[in-house]
Amino acid sequence: METGKPTIVAVKESANDYQIGGTHYKDMGIQPWDVVDTWPLEQRIGVYRFCALKYNMRFGTKDAALLEAKKQLQCAQKLVETLEHEGSKK
Repeated sequence: METGKPTIVAVKESANDYQIGGTHYKDMGIQPWDVVDTWPLEQRIGVYRFCALKYNMRFGTKDAALLEAKKQLQCAQKLVETLEHEGSKK
């Protein structure tokens, strides 16, 4: 029976701990997300929203649909982690 409450999915690792579709970012000494994480909150939110939007809009046209969906999910996870981290400061 539907309760109307949202389902919360527990994620065991941070979005920074893995990469979907290769190792080209993980192999860098400093990843692009490390740089973005030094920016003001409003800019970080914009980057991670755009990242998720990009993979959502190109869904299945560049990479396999499942791979694109996983990339979109990782961007959304990064956005959630950013918002949670900022919320814990208040």
